[in-house]
This record gives sequence, structure tokens and C-alpha cells, in this order.
Amino acid sequence: MKYSQIQFSQSRGDIDIGQLQELFDIAAFWAKGRNIKDLTIAIANSEPVISVWDKELLIGFARATSDGIYRATIWDVVIHPDYQGNGLGSKLIETVLNHPRMQKVERVYLMTTHQQEFYEKIGFQVNKTTTMVL
Repeated sequence: MKYSQIQFSQSRGDIDIGQLQELFDIAAFWAKGRNIKDLTIAIANSEPVISVWDKELLIGFARATSDGIYRATIWDVVIHPDYQGNGLGSKLIETVLNHPRMQKVERVYLMTTHQQEFYEKIGFQVNKTTTMVL
């Protein structure tokens, strides 16, 4: 794969919602069937929003929400299956964490079903004491 053609964007305006919906349907069992209206709202209420592009093709995405100082949560991390295993997921998370909105945050959360080992390699730890969902 030629990394010279891979670009990371931190602009919400760069997101092609239709392509994002397709990427979720292809690569994210937990996000299949999300509709364009709701995706638009989620993106508008998130910062940072990071997208990864191979020329005009959206191949990766992640977003976060945060108070900017105490807590943040990373959401919707996805890399197209054809591009996995090349370090793009790690670079995507690194880009999220290095965003100015995230740099001073005391604790960053994320949820994952099958990728614990991937996130542990980046430095995340399993946290069994704060898992509650409504």
C-alpha cells in the first residue's frame, strides 16, 4: 500500500456521510444501519472528528466527545477491512489523542467488543470498575 496517498483530516466538513454510512456497514457490526440524519447529528456534536482517506475513498473514521479537561470518550473507530493491519488504526487513535481538545484530558474512555488487544498495545487498560450503561 502506498502511504503517500493516505490522508488524515480533522475537518468535520470533509466527511462524506454516505461514504461513512457505507464504511460502517462494511466494517462495523455495531454501527450497521445508522442513518444519515443521526450520523450528521453525532458528527456535529463531536470534537475531534478524524477521517482517513485513500484519495477520494473514506477508509477510516473516529470521533470523540469531551469536556476538554477531565473526561473524554472515543467513539466509532473504524478502518476499512482492506486497509487493516497497516498501522492506520494506531495512527488514527494517535491523531485523536493529539488533537488540542484531547491533550489535557485526565482520562479517556472507549468501548470495544473484540479489539481489547489492539487498544492495550496503544496504552489503554481494561477498566472493570466504571462500566455501567443505561
